[in-house]
Amino acid sequence: MSIEARIAELGITLPQAAAPVAAYVATVEANGLLHISGQISLSDGQLMTGRLGEDRDLDFGVKAARACGLNLVAQMKAALGSLDRVERIVKLGAFICSAPSFTDQPKVANGASELMVEIFGEAGKHTRSAVGVPVLPLGAAVEIDAVVLVRPAA
Repeated sequence: MSIEARIAELGITLPQAAAPVAAYVATVEANGLLHISGQISLSDGQLMTGRLGEDRDLDFGVKAARACGLNLVAQMKAALGSLDRVERIVKLGAFICSAPSFTDQPKVANGASELMVEIFGEAGKHTRSAVGVPVLPLGAAVEIDAVVLVRPAA
């Protein structure tokens, strides 16, 4: 089954790949790896903002991380043309806007990590960092970047 068919079977609709908001590119493919710039928590065109452990709870954070994951997959599709070129999700780097007392960053990041496994199966299992930060661009609650191993274009 193709990855696109798997996404449809899961009832997932990918968003449009977001354009960069500053002086960088969304993706760079080099030496068989696709590096994806940080994707902020945009869901249905709305920015998910706030600080976990202060004005947002864990459930909100997990949803925000899942939104970042969907945006990462949208960037993969835009860069590669076909998601079937994804051989493996290598690494996710999750940045969670959180209060000093909030220590559930790994649980928040699971929103994106579990999505990668839903979509890509075993190839979606990856290494990961999940860190708390005091503020993110545009007030986003979560930002996640990725490194993806890709198959050569046919």
